[in-house]
Amino acid sequence: MIRFAHSEYLYALVLVPLMVALFLAAIRLRRKALERFGAPGVLSLLMPESGRYKRQIKFALLAAAVMFLILGVANPQIGTKLEEVKREGVDIMIALDVSGSMKAQDIKPDRLESAKQEISRLIDKLQNDRIGLILFAGDSYLQLPLTTDYSAAHLLLSTVDVDAVPVPGTAIGSAIEMGMKSFAAGEKKHKVIVIITDGENHEDDAVAAAKQAREDGIVVHAIGMGTPEGAPIPVMQNNVQTDYKKDAGGSVVLTKLDGQALQQIAEAGGGRYIRATNRQDELDVVLKDIQAMEKKEFGARMFTEYEDRFQYFLALALVFLVAELFVAERRTKWIANLKLFRGVR
Repeated sequence: MIRFAHSEYLYALVLVPLMVALFLAAIRLRRKALERFGAPGVLSLLMPESGRYKRQIKFALLAAAVMFLILGVANPQIGTKLEEVKREGVDIMIALDVSGSMKAQDIKPDRLESAKQEISRLIDKLQNDRIGLILFAGDSYLQLPLTTDYSAAHLLLSTVDVDAVPVPGTAIGSAIEMGMKSFAAGEKKHKVIVIITDGENHEDDAVAAAKQAREDGIVVHAIGMGTPEGAPIPVMQNNVQTDYKKDAGGSVVLTKLDGQALQQIAEAGGGRYIRATNRQDELDVVLKDIQAMEKKEFGARMFTEYEDRFQYFLALALVFLVAELFVAERRTKWIANLKLFRGVR
């Protein structure tokens, strides 16, 4: 297990591509300036001590030194001791709708992206609870089993898009049934399913599934993504919008939030129905309900001891920095006599 003790410093890695862009711009400006004095072939004869590629080598060494310095400051750590740790919390299964209608933009930036941002903030607020993720459209898939590895949850969530489930449609009941199967059998409490969808269910009886979940001790909440007025569904190609989805008659299709259906599902599941807004704080209400629930004790295997590895990265940064200092931009006579840079002028 690898982690960074100060991961916030990793944002500084953006300096490396910025340095590359500035260096390439400087090289281009220098080349244009030299071209005003004569042809490149003539200038190379007039400046025999100028190394053509040494400047690039020096920059590459400097950029590598900066990159390893930033990684060293962030302090990479390796887990060395894995132990069974007892924790108390609630099992939360998020069922996220990834049907095409979730790309509608009546909630900014769009329904799916807004839902992902809300889920991400929910994960950040969890402490001892386990969380899982189900993706559904015309069918449902378990994307992430229940876990306390919140980093893995963030990573998998970031990759979710509307093409994650190949079967078109919206089967909310299937998602609830998948959530029920994902929990430990025999327990009648400590379990929550949060359905995040626009409510346009076309495939099954979601209310009956929610009732069954409640009988099994599972609380079902529903978050409605969208507006009753609706919005067109963008048609995307290579991440670029090319049109809106149209029906057989050529009219633009509007996808509307079915709040009534989601209200019925939440009532059948003993939970709440909350309509999403651009404030993206709906899951805060659900989290308060979850925090008020009775907790259960479970074991989780976690790394409890870590060893610092920053010294290796700082050492590499120092090596590259010293190497950069020893590479001269101009060729010295004794190096030229050794012909180490033949063909690298």
